[in-house]
Amino acid sequence: MARTGVVYSPKYLDHFTGTVEGHKRLQTIWSVLEEYRIVPKLTMVEPYAAPLEVIQLVHTPEYIQALERFAAQGGGEWAEETFVSRESYEVALLAAGGTTAGVDAVMKGTVDNVLALVRPPGHHAAKERAAGFCLFNNVAIAAKYAQKVYGLQRVLILDWDVHHGSGCQTVFYDDPSVLYFSIHQDGIYPRTGWANETGEGPGEGYTVNVPLPKQTGDAGFYYVFTRLLEPVVRQYQPELILVAAGFDAHFYDPLGSLEVTTGGFMRMTTMLKKLADEVCQGRIAATLEGGYDLGSVGYSVAGMLSAMGEMGIKVNDPVEPPSDVVRPQARIRIDDAIEIQRKYWKV
Repeated sequence: MARTGVVYSPKYLDHFTGTVEGHKRLQTIWSVLEEYRIVPKLTMVEPYAAPLEVIQLVHTPEYIQALERFAAQGGGEWAEETFVSRESYEVALLAAGGTTAGVDAVMKGTVDNVLALVRPPGHHAAKERAAGFCLFNNVAIAAKYAQKVYGLQRVLILDWDVHHGSGCQTVFYDDPSVLYFSIHQDGIYPRTGWANETGEGPGEGYTVNVPLPKQTGDAGFYYVFTRLLEPVVRQYQPELILVAAGFDAHFYDPLGSLEVTTGGFMRMTTMLKKLADEVCQGRIAATLEGGYDLGSVGYSVAGMLSAMGEMGIKVNDPVEPPSDVVRPQARIRIDDAIEIQRKYWKV
């Protein structure tokens, strides 16, 4: 078995939004982890509030101060569908610090890999604005932190949330030291992440977008992994793999239509773990992003953790999943993305 860590704090429940991105997400996830007896097999990693100098690795001081003031005044709608309560600023600091605590645990060898069960999520947040339920960009902060504290030269961010991580892309669009690889549904929020968005300047070729049509399913994701992700990662040779682990690509999620199953998330995690063992001593630090169906998200998270820890625990969806085939439209779209990336990678 691998030593798998989990970052969690009940304080993450104190960020109140009135939206599908609510505190019940973490409560139901934790209950499923207990149901499958996964919690005793995990190493608990204590989060800490990220200091301002760490948040400023990604966000401007003006943005940080404005968010702090807005929360102190009672909060409200901070950006479109992005709500802040009085406690949200402090919780967001703890979320960012939870993700960097995961990086610490992996880099120091306390665990082999880790999943930070934090909220609010982060991958839509840009340097100077919030978006899509996200206040601070947790995974982007983790990447910058790993570079600053541990001197890493190459970091991979794999984002499999159903929504494109628009904030991550803008932060690293001209930066070859962070390879941003996003697999997401096309035509939905935030309507970015097209396959021809590949980076600019010295960062050209270090943004890889794979926009997928509805009903792509597990087989389509497997096709992306084997045909594009694996060869790119082997060539890039990251020293750390970060995962923006959204589970809203699940077939029961209300915000997406990609039809991934819990078994699909387990298979992707197993493939990624083998790849990490090959290129970066198994170092994976994942952080929770989306996943909004309370009846299924806990099972997807449990499946991922079981695969990360090589626990041998089979986690099944509570309802019958769709058929697992590569639909022709999905294959065409994936092949289009592969063709664009041939300019930069041997795929």
